[in-house]
Amino acid sequence: MMSAEQNERITKVGPGTPGGKLLRQYWQPAALTEELSPERPVVTVRLLGEDLVLFRDDKGRYGLLDRRCPHRGTDLAFGRCEDGGLRCVFHGWLFDVTGQCLQTPAEPPASRMHTQIRQKSYPAVERNGIVFAYMGEGEPPALPDFDCFVAPDRYTFAFKGLWECNWLQCQEVGIDPSHASFLHRYFEDESLDNTYGRPFRDASVDSDIPQSKVLREYDQPQINIVPADTGFKLITLRPMNATQTHVRVTNMVFPNIVNLPMSQDMVLTQYHVPVDDNNCYWYSMFTSFQQPVDKQELRNQRLKAIELPTYRSKFNKSNNYGFSISEQARETYTGMGYDINVHDQFAVESQGSISDRTQEHLGQSDRAISTYRRMLLDAIARVEKGERAPMVFDTAQAKRITGPATIDGVGPADSWDQYWQEAYRKRRAAAAWNDISSAAE
Repeated sequence: MMSAEQNERITKVGPGTPGGKLLRQYWQPAALTEELSPERPVVTVRLLGEDLVLFRDDKGRYGLLDRRCPHRGTDLAFGRCEDGGLRCVFHGWLFDVTGQCLQTPAEPPASRMHTQIRQKSYPAVERNGIVFAYMGEGEPPALPDFDCFVAPDRYTFAFKGLWECNWLQCQEVGIDPSHASFLHRYFEDESLDNTYGRPFRDASVDSDIPQSKVLREYDQPQINIVPADTGFKLITLRPMNATQTHVRVTNMVFPNIVNLPMSQDMVLTQYHVPVDDNNCYWYSMFTSFQQPVDKQELRNQRLKAIELPTYRSKFNKSNNYGFSISEQARETYTGMGYDINVHDQFAVESQGSISDRTQEHLGQSDRAISTYRRMLLDAIARVEKGERAPMVFDTAQAKRITGPATIDGVGPADSWDQYWQEAYRKRRAAAAWNDISSAAE
């Protein structure tokens, strides 16, 4: 169990909080690029408890500013993108992407007042469909050479969704290997539709056995935690017989990313980003190794469950996540459809807006959760002392941080460790976009 004070330290994210100060040391997703249309490249952002406005100027640069104009507090979300910046419609004050005020039109022609005014701003960059923000002090860290950043745009797809609970609950469900045997259990293994649960019914690497069948029939996994440059790896083994074992390798990328295999060809990198203490967005980056992704197909798939423009789930607390008694009896363990995102949403939102971890009873299968919480508390303490946060990389270090290696396969029981590493190396070496990404560099 955790103390109430410890739980608060790792869940509260607003300005000045210990946990919020830690998360501000890293690039965090602020918006999807699709949210900034050519006609209206301005969108409101609430991130880590701060109200901001994101815009793209006429040179394609991104600016992330405090939402209230420093003149008289008017909402900049209604501003106009023009003349190299974002202009407040109240008095015409103009701000560039750094927050520097460029014009104060109502002041006398000779006035230099604008040179003394700078709106609070944060650096913002775009990577494969997501605009990232750095809200910490000093120079931003470098983004690592993860597959989701290195792969060309047409081999990636990004989307997001709103969950109404604290971010940490969402991160923790992603590093919990044992829950998939129950929460995502299907009673049939065929790929019946195009939902988000379809990959779980695809076969594992080096096997014709659907992942869902393995998860259903082998529900007592052996969970190994291996330290890594980015956090730790979870190597989950489900021995199938004397000679074969199912090996699933996922990654906890510190502080708030989960990296896992979605199918034989596709990997998911998912950020869990606090809106505030009681709400969060998941940002998913799908990376394909062999085929360019059909972005519209994937977007349409997600829109079956997500409402725009809020990105709130259509299946939520208000309608019991689509629960069906008859479906629970015959089709899925939850009775909440085939979309694994809905399953996870139910699991984390039903814990409350902020889970009371003082009432938990963790077991051996929760070792990853315990390990992760200790890492969080340690990192928060280090940052409070003025020390460098863990897994914050400079440019040279970031170039060496690749992958992260992940796989879902069936290999030999006596050499599973060598098996999964070689399986990932083969997939990564055969990536269709290797030559493309090398040429781009």
